[in-house]
Formats: sequence, structure tokens, C-alpha cells
Amino acid sequence: MLLFFRKRKPSDEARKRLEYQMCLAKEAGADDILDISKCELSEIPYGAFATCKVLQKKVLIVHTNHLTSLVPKSCSLLNLITVKVLDLHDNQLTSLPDDIGQLTYLQVLNIERNLLKSLPRSIGDLAQLQTLNVKGNKLKKLPSTLGDLRSLRTLDVSENLLQELPQALAHIRTLETLTLDASSMTYPPYDVCSAGTESVQQFLCKESGIKYCPPSQYLLPVLESDGGETSVDGVDRRVHKYMEEESEWQNKFLDYEKRKEEKMLEKLEFERRLDVGQREHAQLLQQSSSQKEEILQTVRKEQVRLEKGLTKHQRNLEGEHLKLLEQLKQTEQGIASRIQKLLEENRRQKQSSEILKSLENERIRMDQLMAITQEETEQLRRREVASAMQQMLAESYKNKLIHMTSESRRQDLVNQACSSLAEMDQKFQQILAWQQLDQNKATSQILEESEMQKAAFEALQVKKDLLHRQIRNQIKLIETELLQLTQLELKRQELDTETLQEVITEQRRALSYMLQQLLKEKKQREEELQQILLEMEAKSETKQENYWLIQYQRLLNQKPLSLKLQEEGLERQLINLLIELSAEQYVPIFAHHRLSLEMLSTMTLSDLAKIGITETGLQRAILRRAQEILAVAKTIPELLKSTETKGLSAPEPSAPPEEILPSAPQLELDERKSECVVCMEQEAQMIFLNCGHVCCCQTCCETLRICPLCRKDIVQRIRIFHSS
Repeated sequence: MLLFFRKRKPSDEARKRLEYQMCLAKEAGADDILDISKCELSEIPYGAFATCKVLQKKVLIVHTNHLTSLVPKSCSLLNLITVKVLDLHDNQLTSLPDDIGQLTYLQVLNIERNLLKSLPRSIGDLAQLQTLNVKGNKLKKLPSTLGDLRSLRTLDVSENLLQELPQALAHIRTLETLTLDASSMTYPPYDVCSAGTESVQQFLCKESGIKYCPPSQYLLPVLESDGGETSVDGVDRRVHKYMEEESEWQNKFLDYEKRKEEKMLEKLEFERRLDVGQREHAQLLQQSSSQKEEILQTVRKEQVRLEKGLTKHQRNLEGEHLKLLEQLKQTEQGIASRIQKLLEENRRQKQSSEILKSLENERIRMDQLMAITQEETEQLRRREVASAMQQMLAESYKNKLIHMTSESRRQDLVNQACSSLAEMDQKFQQILAWQQLDQNKATSQILEESEMQKAAFEALQVKKDLLHRQIRNQIKLIETELLQLTQLELKRQELDTETLQEVITEQRRALSYMLQQLLKEKKQREEELQQILLEMEAKSETKQENYWLIQYQRLLNQKPLSLKLQEEGLERQLINLLIELSAEQYVPIFAHHRLSLEMLSTMTLSDLAKIGITETGLQRAILRRAQEILAVAKTIPELLKSTETKGLSAPEPSAPPEEILPSAPQLELDERKSECVVCMEQEAQMIFLNCGHVCCCQTCCETLRICPLCRKDIVQRIRIFHSS
């Protein structure tokens, strides 16, 4: 920020003009005018004040300079006491001296186009002032002392910031011309100001309570007093003439200068705008080219990045697709191998099923024909057997309830027959009555009624039957395989692959046919068991007491055939060890886990506790005795050889059919539930025969007549009960 401004030095031409005017004013016979205008002055020189004082100049013209103040610090305003005309227009005056009222002879004051913001109050002391021109300044308010100017005839206050006129102007009776900006005035109003000087004076007089009189009535005394001063009459005439000519030429010159300056300013502005426009255009072109290059570079980089990402994504998709196809292939191979094993197992079981069936029937017949001994009658646990019968009956009735509910619902939807509702209500009431019986009451009733004993025995017989259990397990395996085949087929449809589709169809048909055969065998086995039950009922007509209770207890005490085979496969020395330690009740546990002496030697107390042997002393004794037997076997090779011979003589039992579990496929088919393809909400629960698809829930299945996947007729529906 600049702290001071250097004074602008006048040019040589201006300096020469100043010297010429000063010399001209000092010459003998010169008029009473001192003209130092257009000399590029920043202040009035001291010589000008001295010349006005000594030569008693009447006119001082200092317009079109750079004056910022009227009187320098080294001069006094009284040096201009004889001045009647003071022309200061087109300067940079910001204020007038406070003692300007000392210029008592001043008649014309022109301070047009300056920077005045206010007028001093002493301006009212200029009693002979006739013309006051303050046009083109920054005045916001006029002093009220203007009303003291008794000789003022012309007042120009236009092109300022005025909005109000003081009421004191009403006291200027000689005012002929008042020039102002009517559009910006608020007092007097616009319509008054636009009507002219007389209208403004009338308004101000009315506001001040003064009677208005035309200026012509007051001008004569002013002119007479003005003409009485003989010392300045010639000067006044010459001044007026000069002022008129000067003002005329000045106006013409000012107009010309103004037009010239405006043209120059327009030219400079046009050149500046042209230059700015050219620079802006060049800058915009440069920015546009740089932005275009940056955008192109960004687009190239983005295109390269997108191409790389697209290539990488395509490779990943191809890899995932190949991986998924490989998983599907492995899953198909696993399912095909399991189905092949299942078919081979089925063929193998069919070969041995006749033998097993005959053995089982013979065993059941022998057990039935055996007479009930007095010992069995005495050892009959009536309460325990009755409780077991009650639980078995509850489960049986629960299953019957579910079956009857589903059958009645299907029958109601298909036939819309309402006549069976009463019968169903009766059955439901009967079943609810059975369920609401107290435990002791149900037990006592079972003990009294042989029909209920017979029903409980029938349910337990079906549950204990080995062949029936094998058929059920095989049905569960086939249901699982059909569910996985349906999921695999749906997955292939999503991937739009047709590879090995015929193989899956053939496998599904084979499993469907096998499922139908197993259902027939299951029904046939139930009929055989029912026939055996009828034969037993015929033998029980002797009215032997507690006949069905004793038969039920016999079934409860009977070991499964698979467990017997496992017990026969145990090492004889291990069985003798348990008998020696009075732990023969743990023989089934050892048989189930297929333990041997070698395995016992590596086990700990916690291992025995995990398999169900909780007595600490017995655990230590079993481990110690097993180690002793092995130590003796190592020292006596003959004993070891005989032991191995005995151990090998017992055939190792094959795993029962119910332990064959399907291996988990590579593809994640079992992780998600197979949903119904119709409602897409419930889990698929129904198998359609003959096609073998598992794709619908029980609710949606009831209204279907064809399979939604293969469009084949539904011959039979089988519900899958998912076990947790």
C-alpha cells in the first residue's frame, strides 16, 4: 500500500502557458483578468495570489487543473478580496475554505465538476454573489445559510446526490434560475421540481409561511446597487462580456473536448476490450487444448483400465465357469458312483433277502411257538411294559393322526366331500381322548385291555423288524439321491448346459423304479407281519394271562441281529476279560465300537468315559488287565498265534445296511434347501412317480396333475419326512 503520492509535475507546455499568463497579467495596460487555466496545477502558486492582490484583479480563472485545495498553507484568502469572478470548474477540489465568506465582492463562483461533498456555512456571507454553479459534485446536502444570498440569481445543483432542498432557499427573492435533478428529489416532490424554478420557490415559500413574490420585484435594487459602484462598472461590463464569450467558447470547446475524450475513451475501451478478448480467447484456447489433452489422456487411461478389468473379469468368469463345470462333473460322477453302488447293493441284498427273510420268519415263528414259561410270567414288569406300550401307542397314533390329516385334506380338496367331516371329528376326538389320558390311567387301561396290548405289540414288532428297517433305510437313501438329482438338474438348467442330461434322466428313472419296488416290498413285509400277528392271536385264544405283555417284553429284551453279529466278532479274550471283571453289561458297547485288545492298550481313562464306562475303578482295571494279557501274548508267541487264530475265525460282520450314508458331493447342493418351484417359499417335500422329481411342497402338490419340471403325469406322490 502506498503511504504518499508524488505530486504530478506539469508538462513543459503547461509550464510555458503558466509563465506566459503570469507575464501577460503583469504587463502595463493588461485587463483585470488572470487566466491560469489548463496549466496542470496541483495548487495555485503564491505568485498568482500576489498578482491578484497587487494588481487588484477582478477575474481569476483556474479551471481544468488538478487543484485539491483553493488556498495553500503559505497564502491567505484575503489576497483575493477584489476578485468578483472565480472559475474553478474541472478540478479535484474536495472542500472550500471555511472563510470563503471573506470574498465580499465575489459575484460569480463556478466550482462545476469537482469532488465537493459539502459547502461551508460561510458561503452565506457572499452578499453580492449572483451566480453559484456546483454542478457535477458529490453534494448530499446544502447548507441553510444559502438563504442569506440576497443577490443570487442563478443556482445550479444538478448532477449531485441531493434529495432535499433547504427551506431557507425561499428567502432568496432574486432567484431566477434553479437547475436540479427533479427525478432524484424527494423534497420538494418530483412534480413540483419538474415544473420549474417558480414552482419550487412557491412550494418553499408556502412551506416556510412566506408570501411568494416574483424575482422581478427584487432585481431592480440589486442591479441599482450594483451600478452604483462606479469603480468596477467597466470591469463588470468587460467581465460579463468576457464571461459570456468565454462561457460560449468554453462550452463549445468543452463539448468538443468531451466528444474527443469520449471518442478516445471509446477507442481505448474498444482496444482494451479487444486486447482482453484476444487474451481471453488465447487463454481459453490454451485451456481448451490442455483440458482436451487431459481428457483424452484420462479417457485413454480409463479405457486401458476398463479393458484390463474386462479381460481380468472375463478370465475370472471363464475360470469360475470351468470350475463350476468341473464341480458339476465331479458331483455327477459321485452321484453316479453312489447310484451304481446302491444298485449293486440292491442286487446283492435281493440275493440274500430271501435267506434273511426265511431266517427272520423262522425265528419269529419259533419265538411265537415257544410256550410262555412260569418264569417269564413271574418276571413280567407290568408297569414298565405298560408304560412302553403307552409310549409306543402314542407314537403310533401320532403317526396315524398325521397320515389321516393329510389324507383327509387331500380328499377334501379333490372330492370336496363334506360328509366325512363328522367321521374325522369323531376320530380326532378319540385320538385327543387318548392323548389326554393320565399316565397311570393309560397304563392301567393298557393292562386291562388286550386289544391295546396287541396294538402296541404290533407297532413294536414293525419297529424291531430287521427286514422292514432295511427297506425303510433304503427308501430314505433313494429319497436323498432323488432330491440331489433334482437339485443338480435345476442347477444345470440355470447354467444352460445339456451335458450328461440323458445320464441324469436314466439315473432318476432307475431310482424311481427302485423306490417303487421298495415300497411294494415294504407293504408286503407289513402284510407278512400282520399275518404273523393273526397267527399269534389265534394261539392266544387260550386266554393265558398277560400274553401280549409278555410278548412285548420279549421283543424289548431281544437284541438286534446286527448287535449279535458284532458281539460274535469280538475277541474271546476281551469277552473273558469283561466277564472276569463282572462288566459283561458293557459287551454291547465294546461290540458297537469294535474295540480290541490292541486298541485298549492305547486308550486312556477319558477315552473309556467317552464311550460310556464311567466307573473309575473299572476303567483302571480294564486297562491294566488288557496290558497284562498283551504282555503275556508277546512273551508266549504260541499263545499269541492261537489268539490270532481264534480272533480271525470269527467273521467280521459287515456294516448293516442302515449305516451306509451317501457321501457329500463336491458341489454345494445340500447346503441350501431345495425350494418349491411353484411357490418358491416352502421346502420341496414330495416325490413324483414315475418321473422321480422332488420339486414341490405338500400344499402346491395337491392341485398338480403333471410334474412342473418334465410335464409327465403324476402316478403317485410320496412325502419326504426330513429328520434333524
